[in-house]
Amino acid sequence: MISSEDNDKGRPAVVAVTYRKPQRSDGSTVHGLVKRCEPLDLNSLYSYLLLCTDFADTCVVAEADGEVVGFVSGYLKPADPTVLFIWQVAVSPEARGLGVGKGMLREALSRPACVHVRHLDTTVTPSNAASWALFYSLARERGAVCVRQPIFRAEDFGGETHEEEHLLRIGPFDEREAE
Repeated sequence: MISSEDNDKGRPAVVAVTYRKPQRSDGSTVHGLVKRCEPLDLNSLYSYLLLCTDFADTCVVAEADGEVVGFVSGYLKPADPTVLFIWQVAVSPEARGLGVGKGMLREALSRPACVHVRHLDTTVTPSNAASWALFYSLARERGAVCVRQPIFRAEDFGGETHEEEHLLRIGPFDEREAE
């Protein structure tokens, strides 16, 4: 696991991160990871099992020293398979600031399942500065445009206390741009 030993910048020591498709056996670990990643919404363990099996081609697990330190859940939109929707980007507190989130997004976009992806969509709450920074950074890296618009109002979440969500669309990308 990434240690918290300090270097001259107070950051964790640099460690190699590998990216791979999730497997059924990752479901419980991913659920536990997301639980530690506020402000992300924690979904049921069952939903993470489905993501790790039925959506493995568009989801990514990040590992460091044999431990899961990140997870991206995503899927191709059924109405438009040229759009990869990123549902959640979870990075363990120990691995934050090391580029793991962007590495997982790059990995997802480079997969054969995403060969025809031209846009990436995601939803982000206005207060989630880390997610905004991550996605705007990816857009800059790819020379892509970002379009942001409200999609779900706070009242759309019923009695649940939840911030509004904004849809962020990044693109267009050239096919196989990630390679």
